Amino acid sequence: MRSFVDTNVLVYFFDAGEPAKQRRAREVFTDLARRKSLVLSAQVLGELYVTLTRKLVDPFEPQVALRAVGHLAVYPVVPVDAPLVQRAADTSLAEQLSFWDALIVEAAAEAGASTLLTEDLQAGRSYRGVTVVDPFA
Repeated sequence: MRSFVDTNVLVYFFDAGEPAKQRRAREVFTDLARRKSLVLSAQVLGELYVTLTRKLVDPFEPQVALRAVGHLAVYPVVPVDAPLVQRAADTSLAEQLSFWDALIVEAAAEAGASTLLTEDLQAGRSYRGVTVVDPFA
C-alpha cells in the first residue's frame, strides 16, 4: 500500500526548529522508504523547495534545498498535468477544499495511495479512496 506524503511532513523532516515533529517525520519517512511505499508529487517537491529556502526561521541555501529535493525525486513522483489540474478543480468545488489541497488529494489518488499523510486536512476523512492521516496526532 502506498502512502502519499504532503509537503508539511517533509518540511518537518528538515526543520530543526520543531524537534518533536522532526523526529516523528523522520520515523515516518524512514518507515515508508524502507517499505517502498512512499509517493510524492511535483507540487510537493516545488512547495518543499520554496518552504526550505524562504519560509523557515533559518532558511536553507538554495543549493542545499535543491539537493534535498533531488534526493526525494528518486521516489515515485506524480507529475502535475492538465487532467490532474482539472480533476483537482472539480474536487475543490465538490469537497470545498482549497485548490492546492485538492491537487494533493488528486495526486494521491492518481498514485494509488491508500493514505495521505498531512496535518493540513481532517484526519480520518477520505477523499477519492484516500484516507487522511495526521502523523503527528
